[in-house]
Amino acid sequence: DFTEMMRALGYPRLISLENFHTPNFMLVSEVLLWLVRRYEPQTDIPPDVETEQDRVFFIKAVAQFMATKAHIKLNTKKLYQADGYAVKELLKVTSVLYGAMNTKGVERTDMSEEDSSKFKFDLGSKIADLKAARQLASEITSKGTSLYDLLGKEVELREARTESVARPLEINEAEKVMKIAINCVLEQVQKTKDMLSNVALDEANLEAKIEKRKLELERSQKRLQTLQSVRPAFMDEYEKIEEQLQKQYSSYLEKFRNMTYMEQLLDDHRRTEQEMFEEAANMLHLMQNRLKEEEQHLLKSGNNDDSDLEIHDDEGSDSEVDDREIMKQHATTGTLLQGRAGTRVVGTMQGGDTEED
Repeated sequence: DFTEMMRALGYPRLISLENFHTPNFMLVSEVLLWLVRRYEPQTDIPPDVETEQDRVFFIKAVAQFMATKAHIKLNTKKLYQADGYAVKELLKVTSVLYGAMNTKGVERTDMSEEDSSKFKFDLGSKIADLKAARQLASEITSKGTSLYDLLGKEVELREARTESVARPLEINEAEKVMKIAINCVLEQVQKTKDMLSNVALDEANLEAKIEKRKLELERSQKRLQTLQSVRPAFMDEYEKIEEQLQKQYSSYLEKFRNMTYMEQLLDDHRRTEQEMFEEAANMLHLMQNRLKEEEQHLLKSGNNDDSDLEIHDDEGSDSEVDDREIMKQHATTGTLLQGRAGTRVVGTMQGGDTEED
């Protein structure tokens, strides 16, 4: 209904309800301004809606205009939301204009740009008046608040005022109070005169202080310029020491890197030696276990007969070959242990006479 009424009234743009699914204040303000000017072309509502304050002022002006001119009450909150609820408020104004057009038999006409340009006016010339009006509105609000507070105290002050008015006026007391008030006023006047007479003296003192500060500032600036222009005596020595320090720092960095690299190499070498030592110790342990097994085997086979001796001789030849290999491995192990412990392990491959030896 709203879109059909707007089209019938001659709104130059096509409006869809999808435009109001999300808040669209620019479209709402444009439609409101068009409806107001359609109702009264000579209205002077400002179209500026850039800031939040301008939007609030615009909505209030439109609502006040429609309430006073057309007796249509609009909900300003829903208009400010500029969504689907604002369409219901716009429909109030649209339905009135649409009903008036149907009653008078006015045909639907499209407003051209030339007609719409009639209603444009320059807002820059009325900015000062607008600011003054806003200031007066704020003052009226504050004054109204204070007046409301004072009227709230009227019930309490009424009795005191009535008693004061009903009490007979005594000339002596009134004269005494007036003399006291006159004396207070005279004292204040005298104080003001004294302050005015001292203003000149204070002004002279301030000027003297200002001149003194200016002279001190000039002297300080001149001293600063001389200090900046003079080169200190120790500056040459400072620059030489700084160069030497830079060289020493470069040398320190190089030595530190070399030391770190050598420490890493030393750690790697120690790790390698430790691994070799552990490997040699494991090999020596295996050889000792093998020798013990062979000794036990020889002791068990020592009580056999001659045939067994022949077999033993044959086995002994084989064992001699094994003993030679074991001696070679033992010599290799001793060589590995020599670099780590500094001594060689010397021994024999023959067992003792007894099991304890």
